[in-house]
Amino acid sequence: MFTIEHEFDATVVTLVDEPAPYRQEDITINAFASCVTIEQVNPRTGCVETVTLSIAQLEDLAAALDLPEGVYRLRKD
Repeated sequence: MFTIEHEFDATVVTLVDEPAPYRQEDITINAFASCVTIEQVNPRTGCVETVTLSIAQLEDLAAALDLPEGVYRLRKD
């Protein structure tokens, strides 16, 4: 399950892990014009852990989801 909210400077997507034996904490993705942040609460510390991706890294990740093992470089045509 997920939610989508449009805020002033970002689109916020929250991914909710459905009930399962090993349920993970929810993930919040904030899409800004210049970067994307991924946040998740660390259950051991109670602190929010944040990873920031540049737009180029996000494009590489999207491409990587559909490719086999290997090393790649995306070309802008």
